[in-house]
Amino acid sequence: MSTKTHYEFKPINVGRWVIWSLFAVLMAVTPMVFTSSLSHTLLSQMGIAIIACLSYNMLLGQGGMLSFGHAVYTGMGSFLAIHALNIVTKGTLSIPVSLIPLIGGLAGMLLAVLLGWVTTKKAATPFAMITLGIGELVYAMSLMFPEFFGGEGGIAGNRVTGGTPFGISFGPQVQLYYLIAVYTFVCTGLMFAFTRTPLGRMLNAVRDNPERVEFVGYDTQKVRYIAFVIAAFFAGIAGGLAALNFEHVTSEVVRGDRSGAYLLFTFLGGATFFFGPIIGAVVMVLALVLLSELTKAWLLYLGLIFLFMVMYAPGGIASLIMMNLRVAAFGKLRELWVGYLALAVTALIALIGAAAMIEMVYHLQLNAALGPQLSFMGVSLNAKGFNSWFGAGFVMLTGLFLSEVTRREFARQWGLIQEFIEKEIKRREALS
Repeated sequence: MSTKTHYEFKPINVGRWVIWSLFAVLMAVTPMVFTSSLSHTLLSQMGIAIIACLSYNMLLGQGGMLSFGHAVYTGMGSFLAIHALNIVTKGTLSIPVSLIPLIGGLAGMLLAVLLGWVTTKKAATPFAMITLGIGELVYAMSLMFPEFFGGEGGIAGNRVTGGTPFGISFGPQVQLYYLIAVYTFVCTGLMFAFTRTPLGRMLNAVRDNPERVEFVGYDTQKVRYIAFVIAAFFAGIAGGLAALNFEHVTSEVVRGDRSGAYLLFTFLGGATFFFGPIIGAVVMVLALVLLSELTKAWLLYLGLIFLFMVMYAPGGIASLIMMNLRVAAFGKLRELWVGYLALAVTALIALIGAAAMIEMVYHLQLNAALGPQLSFMGVSLNAKGFNSWFGAGFVMLTGLFLSEVTRREFARQWGLIQEFIEKEIKRREALS
């Protein structure tokens, strides 16, 4: 039997330490740069959305489980958290407000323990249909049992309760933001660590080739079930943080459109990359809060963005970033900046024309009593005038034509660069 005469150390992954440090610094510094109350509210919602989308991606991206009922676990986390908060306010339960989100996490986990075994008995489409049915069932129950769910009015709470250690009452939004930031950082780190565990690797194998996993002796349902419970725990934490943030929980938190939002923005961010849902969560808050305030047609714009992402970038925003980082690593990114600029300009022209037509349609349908005149990007349009419609259509078609010409040229240039990269990789392999 051989004995080692020296110690072995794994090399430190400097890049990973730098990225996580920058992530922590970014969350700590951002509220100091954006100091308004609105900014702090948006940042708080982004932190909550990051945890929710990452927990959803544990199912979709890592396990290949398309769920239409993830809001059940974030929503039930919110309800149990708000009930716990009210109990703390009455003095019956003595726990810090900062631990309330953990109660939401435990609530989501326990519900997943009860429902997860049935849910994960099937995979692929049957799994999606089961989650959809459970989601609708829970939403119907939220209206049937007002004693627990609060009926249509929901349940209100007050997060400024209990002790105030170090003068922290969580009354000011910035104080709550930093609590959310701590939870976001820790939960993100734990979910990333999960992807590096044997269970996380096996979950990827179940996603890619369940037959082979069963052949080597693993129970695919158990793997899906455990991952489902873990994802529900983090989803419940997100729900608990949301209960503290809004201090009001209604049946809307378990509706199907909330689950659809998690699916949509996780896909847009990039479900195949760990950081993709983080991007998707930021986009989700900006779309649901800011875009909805700018136009009543925001859902239509969101649908169009989703359509074009499916057509041209099915890997999401994260895949676009990674592809361009690969090009940059071989020193070819500077050759594409003109093409990217041309794509952006032509796409913007087409978007302006299409948006003008969409806004005129919505104006005629929703604001007809105000007359046919409307203002769009500083330009006065007549929703019933031929000139406005002709001009908007001409701008849109011109933009589409130029965009298609530019896209084809860009695709040709992109293909040449990819061929160069493949040849360079083979050359380096031959030299090594």
